Order: sequence, then C-alpha cells, then structure tokens
Amino acid sequence: MLDWSDCPVLESIPGKVSGAWVFRGTRVPVSAVFKNLKHLTLDQLVEEYPSVQREHIEAVLDFLARSADPVFPGEPVPAIVIHAHPSR
Repeated sequence: MLDWSDCPVLESIPGKVSGAWVFRGTRVPVSAVFKNLKHLTLDQLVEEYPSVQREHIEAVLDFLARSADPVFPGEPVPAIVIHAHPSR
C-alpha cells in the first residue's frame, strides 16, 4: 500500500486544503497534477502551477513509480533517492 507520508516533497495538514496531500509549502494538491498529466506536459504543469517546482513533480512521479516495484519477502526495501534536475 502506498504511504504518501513517505514522499518528502508532500505534506498533509488538517485544515489546509481539507487535509489533502499537497506539495510541501503550497496549497496545490498532488491530485490536481495527476488529473492534468493526461492533458499537459511537465513544462506546462510547471507553468500552470508556478508555486510547484519541476523537481517536486518529478520526485512525486518517481515515488509513485517506485511504489509499483515488487518487494520480495526477506529482501531489503530500496532507499528512496530523489534526483534534482536543473530547470530547463
């Protein structure tokens, strides 16, 4: 099961956007970015949500992708590594 609290670029604060998972330091719900991924490029998302850094969107996508990796009993869980890329 995916635990969003393990994603360091997100936060959920009661009373802030009704406790939805948002990009840390913003009021932008991660769900808004997911809903717009089918219509917008990553560059367009950054333009649409200027308070969210491109690196944070990439970190959430990486986190989501890693959550789908199989974990086999007895094997250590890989550490989360977030790569920051310069803005383009």
